[in-house]
Amino acid sequence: MSSSSSHSSSNFPLKPVPGSYGLPFFGAIRDRLDYFYNQGRDEFFATRIQKYHSTIIKINMPPGPFIAQNSRVIALLDAVSFPVLFDTSKVEKRNVLDGTFFPSVSFTGGYRVCAYLDPSERNHTSLKTFFLSILASKHSTFIPLFRTCLSQLFIDIEDEISSQKKASFNSLSDAISFSFVFRLFCEKDPSTTKIGSKGPKMVDKWLALQLAPLATLNPSSFLKYLDDLLLHTFPFPFFLVKSNYKKLYEAFYEHSARILDKAESFGIKRDEACHNLVFLAGFNAYGGMKSFFPTLIKWVAQAGENLHTQLAHEIRTVLKQEGGVTFQALDKMILTKSVVYESLRIEPPVPFQYGKAKEDMVVHSHDASYEIKKGEMIFGCQPFATNDPKVFHNPREFVGHRFVGEEAEKLLKYVYWSNDRETKDPTVEDKQCPGKDLVVLLARVILVELFLRYDTLRVETKKGIGLESSVTITSLTKATST
Repeated sequence: MSSSSSHSSSNFPLKPVPGSYGLPFFGAIRDRLDYFYNQGRDEFFATRIQKYHSTIIKINMPPGPFIAQNSRVIALLDAVSFPVLFDTSKVEKRNVLDGTFFPSVSFTGGYRVCAYLDPSERNHTSLKTFFLSILASKHSTFIPLFRTCLSQLFIDIEDEISSQKKASFNSLSDAISFSFVFRLFCEKDPSTTKIGSKGPKMVDKWLALQLAPLATLNPSSFLKYLDDLLLHTFPFPFFLVKSNYKKLYEAFYEHSARILDKAESFGIKRDEACHNLVFLAGFNAYGGMKSFFPTLIKWVAQAGENLHTQLAHEIRTVLKQEGGVTFQALDKMILTKSVVYESLRIEPPVPFQYGKAKEDMVVHSHDASYEIKKGEMIFGCQPFATNDPKVFHNPREFVGHRFVGEEAEKLLKYVYWSNDRETKDPTVEDKQCPGKDLVVLLARVILVELFLRYDTLRVETKKGIGLESSVTITSLTKATST
């Protein structure tokens, strides 16, 4: 039996994992209704932590019957236990991207794409090497291309505020996010292809049908059972988005020839590479930007004018010294970096991680040890791990300076958004996001472009249908100095 942590825990008592799955079938339905409707995600976990006096507990995770064959998981809800999910020598990552269910491979051209593969599977190494190689070859393109897209974003925001007194950040951000991703991989403006301006909506529908079992339309209480029946009982069929996916696939296949040539040099079939590229671009890249960019703007806007003034001063001072927006200039923006990390910490764009125990193991929390048996599904709720009050002071408060300073930067090892510690870099042997550094880079560039143009901003927010927040910009104050 192995131990999941080097944490000093040899004297911790070994306990059975507390919690209850309830009666077969009915227990899963009960937990699903509590999770989505009766309590909501955070209260669902918080009440069970309090009830069982443990941050490692047995629960059922949605969607449950009839989409998932087995909804039983061991939930890890603290910063100490969570990282076992990164150790692929102890947990299997086969078909667990979406949790306890696996969407039809029809959504990905009949292939199990890289995100669903365990690193021990043969294709994983070649596909992830391919992804890392693509991103490395595009390194010099990231900043100028994204700045071009952001210029259009701020023009669109200002036009919408001018005509409607407010601007929907989400829809405008989605448009430039898709444009950036398509132009990055295909070197072509998507509006000039068969996709036209419909790319974001096409991908949104494709994503929605796959992830519907994990979502809710946030209905009024008397409609919750209809919502549950519609979204969580049976999976949506692929044919509803078949034509849209075909157009996306054909556009990528036609305009990413150089990338697909490279894939063949890694021994990957051309059509398999293209389906993986569509998934990387649509699910991982665009989907991540769709979730994270509104979250970033929400937290920064709500932090107030004092932080805005400090960010504007740092950004404008560094750019004046460096002569432009470069990797070197961005690296010198210490507060800007910290704000991005804090956004990723307080509300990670991917809230859940799963893995199936490859062997019997002992997992440690802050104050106890628990035995997990081979074959059991392990689940981690990342917002609870990265908001652990035993690691972060006032964890539910957005603190822009949280990661400023040598001692503060040591806390980055507890930032897990990329499917590993922020202090680690992705390799072909792990499941860490291959675009980890790109996400952080793009978030910094957003803040740079924002505070080059404006002194402050105000927003209204509400819970979105998916993972992202719904953000409406109500005012932008033009920069008074440069």
